[in-house]
Amino acid sequence: MLKYILKRVVMLIPVLIGVSLIVFILMQLTPGDPAQIILGPQASDADIANMRERLGLNDPMYVQYFRFLIGIFTFDFGTSIKDGQGVFASIMHHFPPTVELTIAAMLVALLIGIPVGIISSTKPYSFFDNTSTVGALIGFSIPNFWLSIMLILVFAVHLQWLPVSGYGGILFLILPAIALGTQTAAVVTRMTRSSMQEVMRQDYIRSARAKGLTERVVIFRHAFRNALIPIVTVVGLQVGALLEGAILTESVFSWPGIGRFMIDAIRAKDFPVVQGSVIFITFIIVLVNLLVDILYSYIDPRIKSQLK
Repeated sequence: MLKYILKRVVMLIPVLIGVSLIVFILMQLTPGDPAQIILGPQASDADIANMRERLGLNDPMYVQYFRFLIGIFTFDFGTSIKDGQGVFASIMHHFPPTVELTIAAMLVALLIGIPVGIISSTKPYSFFDNTSTVGALIGFSIPNFWLSIMLILVFAVHLQWLPVSGYGGILFLILPAIALGTQTAAVVTRMTRSSMQEVMRQDYIRSARAKGLTERVVIFRHAFRNALIPIVTVVGLQVGALLEGAILTESVFSWPGIGRFMIDAIRAKDFPVVQGSVIFITFIIVLVNLLVDILYSYIDPRIKSQLK
């Protein structure tokens, strides 16, 4: 297992290098001059030239990229062009609210998706199954930002049950968590249903029923555990989707996470912040996928034996 983990950690290096190169090139191709943005429209050409020199923007592209690449592996993402703060420190300041929102959204997805998927698999083509199928399709198709606005209009503006936006207690978390977790709930529902239906057709399920075990024991002790690997896989992949969706959700709800932080940086053409944030999110996604792979071995001991 340790050898497998080390191998996956080493594989992280080319992933980070590839992502860093793509992000660096895209940021260089975007219009606008960071020096001009910092100094304002009234700045003289001489002032802009001096600022570009101070920021290192006059260096060749490969020099700028190499400097950025070295910073990735030393956790030095540079200094924000906008406010002069260290990028890594700013990311760590904004990341906890994003983690809080992501965990809440994932809980919403699991609390909805797994029970609905299990019930649908035990009652295929019933009214409940057909309704959940339509609901999952609708939930997956609704744009994140549109659902966020609708939730605000209904529950915050008209009913006034919950706050419109901001960051604070549990009440501030409910609407953004629902908005962010709806699509993931739809994916988890369909995956749980498909995986459970596949398992329920296996011989050992028929044997468990033949031994006189109750249906609840058959479903949760025998079927659900063996259906977990595809579900865990899709949940791990959805972490990346949640972090991606958090960018829009945090902007709509004024949530002070890394997504809103990135939006502000993109508007200000703050190269170091955008590049550092993307690299950091990439690292988190790869780390979550590694944890999912390790979790496989505890769900199914056969996988652990193959890793030895």
